[in-house]
Amino acid sequence: MTSPSPARMPALFLGHGSPMTMITDNRERHAFEALGKVLPRPRAILCVSAHWETQGRIHLTADAHPRTIHDFRGFPPELYAMRYPAPGSSELVDRIEALLGKDRVERDSSWGFDHGTWGTLLPMFPAADIPVVAMSLDRAMSPEQHLATARLLAPLREDGVLLVGSGNVVHNLALWRAAIGTVPDWAARFRSRINAALLAGDDAALITFPDDDGDAAKAVNSAEHYLPLLYTAGARLPGDQVGLFNDTVDGALSMTSVLLGDTTVLTAIG
Repeated sequence: MTSPSPARMPALFLGHGSPMTMITDNRERHAFEALGKVLPRPRAILCVSAHWETQGRIHLTADAHPRTIHDFRGFPPELYAMRYPAPGSSELVDRIEALLGKDRVERDSSWGFDHGTWGTLLPMFPAADIPVVAMSLDRAMSPEQHLATARLLAPLREDGVLLVGSGNVVHNLALWRAAIGTVPDWAARFRSRINAALLAGDDAALITFPDDDGDAAKAVNSAEHYLPLLYTAGARLPGDQVGLFNDTVDGALSMTSVLLGDTTVLTAIG
């Protein structure tokens, strides 16, 4: 990245929930909208989405204008009409490759911005005029390796790059319908544990779950929605504060979101 003295950007984890968040009146989307107005303007955005999984290598969107992907079924037509035409960034892809190593990275022109990416960035930056690169979850990696990868990416924040992990701390669709409208004890307990670990900077507590940990087994489930959280936690830099917002649970889904950096901006979102 080439411009002088960019501001250090925060690292965010955004609980994205259902695509319906984008077209209904809800406090979570309003919080994203308010946050986008008070954050320093990023030079570029790197988003790690729960909805892009690969095996063996980390993939990065490589097109100059990645496509908008509607990776869901059975929703209202207005959701399928949404587009997020943000440009890509070959410069950011080059920088990520330099940080992680060429042997770990694959440039991918087949993917684009899935709803884990555009569903969080659209309310924050509706003009879609900030370059965005989406990054896959390499499911061949262990939780420890995901954290270590995030630490390698942390210097991007000093380059003015906003790091975004998009998923959900608690995500179990198999249990969600039966529990909708309630806050199950197991979901509340797991959410509280993870929040405490984030506030304390206890990375070990984010990745170590005993085999008999029923709360974690239900909440983390297939793990793709949990793993993006590690890219936020692992990008912590000296002096970072930790702030939580949208810290709600509905059934087997939490919308808890996290900001690492200057948490005073969260006062603007209520």
